[in-house]
Amino acid sequence: MSERDLAPRPEKAPPRARNVLSAVLLTLACLIVPFGALASWAAHGLTDTGRYVRTMAPLASDPDVRRAVADAMGEGVMRQAGREVDTGPLRGAVGPFVHDAARSFTRTEAYRAAWDAANRAVHDAVLRALRDDGTRGAPVTVDAAPVIARVKRQFSDDHVPFARRIPVTHTRIPVLPAEDVDRLRKGYHVLDTAAFWLPLTAAVLAVAAIAVAACRRRAVTALGLGTALGGALLVLAVAIGRRLTLADLPDALHRPAAGAVYDALTATLRTVSWLLCLLGLAVAAGAWVTGRYGPRLAARRHARGSAVGAVKVSARHGAGSSHQAK
Repeated sequence: MSERDLAPRPEKAPPRARNVLSAVLLTLACLIVPFGALASWAAHGLTDTGRYVRTMAPLASDPDVRRAVADAMGEGVMRQAGREVDTGPLRGAVGPFVHDAARSFTRTEAYRAAWDAANRAVHDAVLRALRDDGTRGAPVTVDAAPVIARVKRQFSDDHVPFARRIPVTHTRIPVLPAEDVDRLRKGYHVLDTAAFWLPLTAAVLAVAAIAVAACRRRAVTALGLGTALGGALLVLAVAIGRRLTLADLPDALHRPAAGAVYDALTATLRTVSWLLCLLGLAVAAGAWVTGRYGPRLAARRHARGSAVGAVKVSARHGAGSSHQAK
């Protein structure tokens, strides 16, 4: 016997232990996938100001959103008008006129320009406060001057009388109180870290689970089904989050507008969730098909190859016999 035969060979792990380890790794990977998708959407999809403004822009034409904005503008004008108009007999006469004027304004191009400018200003201010730890303990405020300047420019382009005389004042409008900013800042830092590590961890666990599995095709099938299940759970979570968000609103009249905003912001997350479902089902179906019909196709190819080889051997023998006869 040679030295190679006498040398001790490393023993492979028993299939049962490998399958248990693979199942644990696959379970962890499939659990992390939806959380990684959620963290990536929150940390990257919502923090791009240009994408946020483009997402919110179509809502300026939404009837429910315009109605909510008009009501808010009308109530604001009535509060600024003074106590005499708010509580006196003039309220019944002035109130409908103010609200009609606000609803008419939401149908103009100036309103759409103000909508985009306001969304950009608010998003920039909130994002700056979340990323800058030096603003700890300070509320988030927005300067109304850029929004007023945008509306003034749009009025001037539309040749509205006395549009150029509109004063552009630097007024700070509160957006978020200090305690909410500090809480959101901590959550933002956690999401920013999780958005990088969770998808990477899920990929590493999935690769490791397939590598240690005794039957890798079954591991791939389980990974596909687990990914599809995670995507379905994420779709369900988005739907439940929408219901809970709208249920917490005090004003039932503005819930349709809040629902439209929620749907616009979570559109990308819903798309990713359905893609996870479809991708997982496609991977599982592909692994199942190759496992069921792959051996049969391989056997047919082997049989066809054996038949062709036998024909070639017979032809060679026939040719050799003819040559010897000559």
